[in-house]
Amino acid sequence: MDPLVFGLIAIAAVLHVTWNVLLKTAGEPLRAATVGMIAGAIVLIPVGVVAWLVLGRPALEPQGVALGVLSGCIEAVFFSLLSAAYRRGDLSIVYPVARGSATFLAVAAGVVLLGERLGIEGAIGVVCLLAGFLWLQRPWRAFGIGTSRGFDPAVGFALATGCAIATYSAVDRVGVRLIEPWLYAGIMWTTTAVILSGWWLLRRATAATAPDGLNRRAIARASVGGLLTVGAYVCILVAFTLAPLTAVAPLRESAIVLASGWGALRLREAEGRREAVTRIAAAGLIVVGAILLGLDG
Repeated sequence: MDPLVFGLIAIAAVLHVTWNVLLKTAGEPLRAATVGMIAGAIVLIPVGVVAWLVLGRPALEPQGVALGVLSGCIEAVFFSLLSAAYRRGDLSIVYPVARGSATFLAVAAGVVLLGERLGIEGAIGVVCLLAGFLWLQRPWRAFGIGTSRGFDPAVGFALATGCAIATYSAVDRVGVRLIEPWLYAGIMWTTTAVILSGWWLLRRATAATAPDGLNRRAIARASVGGLLTVGAYVCILVAFTLAPLTAVAPLRESAIVLASGWGALRLREAEGRREAVTRIAAAGLIVVGAILLGLDG
């Protein structure tokens, strides 16, 4: 594979993890996500319009536009679920579970709904994913077996987030084939920004006490985060032009290890070094599973 592809994926992974760190450390993740998506839309809309005019106003396939809007709606749900997970749990747990479960669900849909079959690499990949989930979350502890702790709601929201990721990824794979990716991205981003903004205005109008406003520093951090997501998206799009989806998609999940390491060590989410190593190693196992599934595809 071209070294440039690895570089682009590495940059995208770092940018994506940074954005999630900003969301996790924000006082209200969904509010920060709203500001970030608005910032991204402000950049993408004029760029998309200018590019559309320069290229001679290419036709916009109605189905492609519709899928872009649908993807934006699903993205809004995704941010709602992710924010709920981050309010309740650790970055080093939520991020690997959400991203890893999305890969697993995509494969499960292919096998169950499309009749696809897994080869040896794919089967080993599924085992690695499941083992990574078990090692990371230790469900016997989460369900309260042998401890007073009940089910961790953050894991439930993270799994739901994974469902949203798998859903909008499937929509995007079809949508970007109908219209230019940069036009599709502009439609998707704008839709998400509008929905999240509407949610925020409705919340302010109906809440007994108005939600606290963002200060300038928080707005700046969220805006930078939104621009980082645009940068990560562009890097992945360029990588797709240089390498097949089956190679790019699994490698981008390397961000799982980065997020787990940052949360466990930098944010001090793990209780001691041993717990930190466990979380990072489990996240690494999830990445191995994702890569194997990509190679099998």
